[in-house]
Amino acid sequence: MAQPYRHDIATESLINIHFVWSPKRRRKVLIGPVEKDLRSLLREQSAGLDCKIMSLEILPDHVHLFLSCPPSLAPNEIMYRIKGVTSRILREKYPHLQRMDSLWTRSYLCSTLPNVSSELIRRYVEKQKTR
Repeated sequence: MAQPYRHDIATESLINIHFVWSPKRRRKVLIGPVEKDLRSLLREQSAGLDCKIMSLEILPDHVHLFLSCPPSLAPNEIMYRIKGVTSRILREKYPHLQRMDSLWTRSYLCSTLPNVSSELIRRYVEKQKTR
């Protein structure tokens, strides 16, 4: 099944990006209510950036996020905004996260997907918890 192109006044695009990032020192802190709140924050932030979540999986020590993005946003800008807002809000709400010098590492994986179907990546991300 082909994914439809995004249409704007002067552009037509299909930009899918797979992001993976982790908490500082790969700590297993993304569990229980933290995971639930992170999931809702990621949905809010993605909608605010005009990005559509194709697939999302939160494991205790890392996050997989597969987005369909507009051409007006650079991948580093997307990550900067998502990681900044989620870190600030989660650290304000959960005292055990405040003890960490920062919630997220500075690094992340960013992969565009020109030769792989969206469905294949979606299945891969969804199977991460069953490994």
